[in-house]
Amino acid sequence: MKLLSTVLFAGALLPAVSLTFGAQAAELVMFEQEGCVWCAKFNQEIAPGYAKSEEGTVAPLRRVDIHAPIPADLENIVVERFTPTFVLVDKGEEIGRIRGYPGSEFFWFLVDELLAKLPEPAKG
Repeated sequence: MKLLSTVLFAGALLPAVSLTFGAQAAELVMFEQEGCVWCAKFNQEIAPGYAKSEEGTVAPLRRVDIHAPIPADLENIVVERFTPTFVLVDKGEEIGRIRGYPGSEFFWFLVDELLAKLPEPAKG
């Protein structure tokens, strides 16, 4: 009987796990480059807590070096030379962008504005 309840419990977890991964379509892509002072400032002020923030759970941070080959799933996103540039991407489409790092308070405000543009299911 214990084995049966374990199997049923595990089966009950699988749909929840699938839904969690399926709902995760949005991401905040940070285009960066080595030696970027404003990237370093972002890394100091925002990056340590971003993944744990509400914004980070809706749109996890993904880093892309502008001098490396651009990943195939981002090839329709315009890459600028200006770093950092943050692009909110949902299902391969650009929702909006933030050019530069405007400081910690204004960054959160701008990210929230971008996230408000996501379709409802992406917001979770």
